[in-house]
Amino acid sequence: MTVSEMTPLKADAAPSPAPAPAAVRHRRVARIRARLKHVVLIAFGLVMVYPLLWMIASSIKPDALIFRDPSLLPTKTDFSHYADGWNALSHPFGLYLLNSAIVVLGALLGNLVSCSMAAYAFARLKFRGRAFFFGMMMLTLMVPVYVLIIPQYVMFSKIEWVNTFLPLIVPKFLATDAFFIFLMVQFFRGLPTELDEAAKIDGAGYWRIYFRILLPISLPALATTAIFTFIWTWNDFLSQLIYLTKPELQTAPVALRNYVDATSGASWGSLFAMSVVTLIPVFIVFLVGQRYLVKGIATTGMK
Repeated sequence: MTVSEMTPLKADAAPSPAPAPAAVRHRRVARIRARLKHVVLIAFGLVMVYPLLWMIASSIKPDALIFRDPSLLPTKTDFSHYADGWNALSHPFGLYLLNSAIVVLGALLGNLVSCSMAAYAFARLKFRGRAFFFGMMMLTLMVPVYVLIIPQYVMFSKIEWVNTFLPLIVPKFLATDAFFIFLMVQFFRGLPTELDEAAKIDGAGYWRIYFRILLPISLPALATTAIFTFIWTWNDFLSQLIYLTKPELQTAPVALRNYVDATSGASWGSLFAMSVVTLIPVFIVFLVGQRYLVKGIATTGMK
């Protein structure tokens, strides 16, 4: 007798039961809801993006068609607006972009250094009055910036800092942005304290723990601070308008305002063209640092 004859024949596998009608309906309803949700989100996204797309389209339209033709696909194009807008003011528009870059880089460096150091002290060090000073720091978030403009301007005017970049850069090195301090404090508190204890056993001091251990693993929080600082400082108009009155020191947002005054609102295409040029650095920074921004916000909101 062969092995095949000795092995009993297996019964045919029973067919799987058909899904219940209720389960099928539930899956169909879930798919329909998901598709409707995506359609609504896409519609809202298009509504929010439309002004930006319209500005880009208007920057290459002839002036006569900007407000007469609201479509995003211009029937006629005129790329001369970029060249005209670049040289419309008393100085080339590149000078104002350079001034904005100087202010942004100074504010960026100041916030990264000072806010991270203040956050390290509040989150990892124990000293008398820590809770009180942290609460006072958080209270500054409730103070409107317009309340501080006049006393700050009087102080900077007395030390002859008006019409320099110093009033826009130096305060950033003094940890004046409580939002970023709080953001980093939340991140540092989420790190295990065993890292500090192990470093102290190896003989590391506070500065070495801060520079060699905590900062390298704090890239998401630092990147979030850098991105927000860049965007807020680059788009800042009021502070730069107050402290920078000389044309050669003005930044891109202030220059756009002056551009409208200089042209009396006649060449809208050139204005939109320079607005597009001003938005390019913000778009690049957000595009490059988007994944760090999402990760930083997620990790700082755990506690």
